[in-house]
Amino acid sequence: MDDQLDQQRLRRLIDVGRGLLSQLDPEAVLDQVLEEARDITGARYAALGILDDDRRELERFITRGIDDATHRSIGDLPRGRGILGVLIDSPQALRVANVGEHPESYGFPPGHPPMTSFLGVPVVVRGQIWGNLYLTEKDGGGQFDAVDEESVLVLAAWAAIAIDNARQADAGAARRDELEQSARRLEAAHTIAVAVGAEMELEKVLELIAKRGRALVDARSLVILLHENADLVVAASAGVTEPALGVRVPIDGSTTGQVLESHAVQRIADVTAHLRISAAQLGVLDARTALLVPLVYRGRGMGVLAAFDHGAESAGFSEDDEMTLRAFAASGATAVVLAQTVRHERSRHSIDAAEAERRRWARELHDETLQGLGGLRVMLSSALRRVEEGDVAELLREGVGHVEREIENLRAIITELRPAALDELGLAPAIEALVARVSAVEGLTITCELDLPADRALLGSELETTVYRLVQESLTNVVKHARARQARVAVSAAGGRLDIKVTDDGAGFDPALTSNGFGLAGMRERVELSGSRLAITSEPSGTTVRAVIGFSEPDETVVERVAHELGP
Repeated sequence: MDDQLDQQRLRRLIDVGRGLLSQLDPEAVLDQVLEEARDITGARYAALGILDDDRRELERFITRGIDDATHRSIGDLPRGRGILGVLIDSPQALRVANVGEHPESYGFPPGHPPMTSFLGVPVVVRGQIWGNLYLTEKDGGGQFDAVDEESVLVLAAWAAIAIDNARQADAGAARRDELEQSARRLEAAHTIAVAVGAEMELEKVLELIAKRGRALVDARSLVILLHENADLVVAASAGVTEPALGVRVPIDGSTTGQVLESHAVQRIADVTAHLRISAAQLGVLDARTALLVPLVYRGRGMGVLAAFDHGAESAGFSEDDEMTLRAFAASGATAVVLAQTVRHERSRHSIDAAEAERRRWARELHDETLQGLGGLRVMLSSALRRVEEGDVAELLREGVGHVEREIENLRAIITELRPAALDELGLAPAIEALVARVSAVEGLTITCELDLPADRALLGSELETTVYRLVQESLTNVVKHARARQARVAVSAAGGRLDIKVTDDGAGFDPALTSNGFGLAGMRERVELSGSRLAITSEPSGTTVRAVIGFSEPDETVVERVAHELGP
């Protein structure tokens, strides 16, 4: 009879093993192991204790045979003390006739059902103790025997293989889902990058990057900051944001600046503690988490994408989000550079066209109108010599004087359009002539300090024109708006850079509130095309207009070296 029972149990264990190995849901495997263990051994109660990562105590304790009401009356589930801890310390099968009499027994908490017989075996997965299978209270009040122990050991072995298979399948499915999601996101990033790359207007490019980047990582808000001298400047935003365009964040000492300079992504779990500046400065209120990704083009930091609060619950960003936004940022940086290049080329073409038009008008006025007026003056003077005195002579004298005044006015206009000295003699004589003319006409005392290279080729005609127009427009503003008595023009060359400064003692103005009548937009555009930035400081005691422009070193090197002199 015992042999027949052993054969039946063996076949049962084989069938159980097949069933367990076909199950790929980890939780379903645990449920099946507990039920089969009770059924095979006739135990009333069964439990699986799953160890924590340190394998020192139980992290989970799953039971069968105890109803919910009894669970609630027992309270906290065991952590692996007493007799349960014996199997943790010594992972081998343990059979006890009366669990309460074992020397390591702590007894049972109030509300716990009575338990006498006990059988415990370890569950070893890939050579490491994963947990323990516990059985108590054999049917009929008997004890667990050697056959029960051997059966449960076989079941534990099957369970270990099934648990490992299920975990591997679960991990594989999760990884497959993760890879599929990554592939979908990268495909979306590529599609978006193509759309962004097809746009040429910088503002529209930035808007597209902000909107599509935010959607790509499911962020509540996304802000684009672009590198400008010693700062990062808010250039665009999308999502839940407040107006913050133009807000400047110093690169030095800021987290966004660190991301820009290191070209390394940062995932921030606590914005308040680790962003260094308030996210509200960037127009993002109540931000919790952030993902900061650099915009890098050919090794040069162009700016930073700052995404805030992943998903509806403001959860943290994942490694997948980081990888996706980084890939998108690479395409975004290229699109920004392309749009900036197009803008600069359009501005350069517009300025070049304007200068060409000035030259054409200067030539037309000189060759046609000025020559015509000169001829008229000669004719009137010749007629005056033939007339003695009288009304006709007086009229001729007035006519000659009027023509001479118009000739002088026309020469001044021609010089304003395109001074001949700039083309023929160079920048220094042209500025000296400009200062002398403004001083004589306007009665303004102007100090002129020039220290320029003797070799004009070092500057080039384009840079000479930029500097001349900057000084010209600055003096025009002094005359028209400053109500100044004195002014100073200083242009010096040193260390591969031109330092241009125009100051006055006038009433001052607010540079942020000036209209186009001041010509500042055109001045800034010219200077920016030269790789620098116009710096304007104005107080009631006077105004200073300054720019530092490289001419014999790469623009980026010079600008980086002198940016701190211009300030924000």
